[in-house]
Amino acid sequence: MTSSDESGTEHATGAGAGSRFYGELAHWWPLISPVSEYTEEAEFAAGLLESAEIPVREVLELGSGGGHNAFHLRTRFDMTLVDLSEEMLEVSRRLNPGVPHLRGDMRNVRLGRLFDAVFVHDAIDYMATRGDLLAAFRTAHAHLRPGGVAVFIPDHVAEDFHPETDCGGGDAEDGSGIRYLEWTWRPADARDTARTEYTFTIRSADGGIHVVHETHEFGLFPTRDWRRLLIEAGFRVETAREPGDAGRTAFVGHRPHV
Repeated sequence: MTSSDESGTEHATGAGAGSRFYGELAHWWPLISPVSEYTEEAEFAAGLLESAEIPVREVLELGSGGGHNAFHLRTRFDMTLVDLSEEMLEVSRRLNPGVPHLRGDMRNVRLGRLFDAVFVHDAIDYMATRGDLLAAFRTAHAHLRPGGVAVFIPDHVAEDFHPETDCGGGDAEDGSGIRYLEWTWRPADARDTARTEYTFTIRSADGGIHVVHETHEFGLFPTRDWRRLLIEAGFRVETAREPGDAGRTAFVGHRPHV
């Protein structure tokens, strides 16, 4: 649902594939979040994926979005990409030709085959309830060979959450462009969720300007709940810390051989 105020700003609420960010605005993704910015985090993820007890060749990525992590990971692994947004999958197909792309919800998709590893990046944040989070963990487990590993890298866990602001964007060759402001905060009455307010200022090739605002809600759970739910899904759990002062907590779930 959208509405406009007197300033011409369009307002929407949404999350995941149901949002405008991952729908009609998806084609702006390469300018909003350039693929070059994913080199280091993809290297970190690759190291965790290779911590499996078996050799890792085939990797399933759930919530693969625009495919920017996969662009780097595909040089080391045979990737299969799943996302809920067909528009984001189309962006990824252009970036990662020849890589299998499938539409599906990480909470319930079943591909009928097994992989050496499963990777879920920050799309896991959209699991806004413990039930959704457990469902995603069970999906990962259901697609893993014994000895395989599932790697989850959320943007936040409850213990290290703090409000933050980010901005960026870029210009296209035709003169169009986009700039965004991202404001992540936690309402005082929120228990297990936080919000990100996105404001996009979009310039068309003819110079016209319009603004879109959208609110996304995401789950915010303590590390103990991540561990407990991963164990419930059948994993042996480890954690790792991404390098750098702002490094995120990664959860590594090993599927036992027996």
